[in-house]
Amino acid sequence: MNSITDIIAYIGLGSNMGDKVANIRKALAVLDISKGVWVKRVAPYYYTAPIGYTGQDWFVNTVAELETKLSPYDLLYLLLDVENRLGRVRTIPWGPRTIDLDLLIYGHEEINTSGLMLPHPNMHERAFVMVPLAVLAPEVELPGRGKVVELASLLARDQLIMKMESLNDH
Repeated sequence: MNSITDIIAYIGLGSNMGDKVANIRKALAVLDISKGVWVKRVAPYYYTAPIGYTGQDWFVNTVAELETKLSPYDLLYLLLDVENRLGRVRTIPWGPRTIDLDLLIYGHEEINTSGLMLPHPNMHERAFVMVPLAVLAPEVELPGRGKVVELASLLARDQLIMKMESLNDH
């Protein structure tokens, strides 16, 4: 880390429109050149079935580990700005999107406000988050939920998720 104030955060990335992999890579590139943010590691990419609104194409998902000097709120605002810059349009809840960026974990912070909840309130229910997160941070424990690696294992049995073997160069 660069200083005592740097925080490790994990974000979820997903896309199911256009060149899905390119959309995720663009988002990672924009984040990596943003002031106060460094992309440290990226989990493998996965094909995942849509949840909620199922009448849409499958997603490509991954999780990235960031090092940041930004506050959790500033990081959230940056993620929303990157989504907008990459063409995210919110029309159908859980609908198709060029890019989806979710702040999952910010250090050991627990926040519960109308604008931000950390850890992400639904991540423990989603294989497309927990499986790639378990690659990067298997030892992390979600308060009241358990270890990431155990949650990932349980979810992967019940939800459709397939590792994209040919994309190891993030």
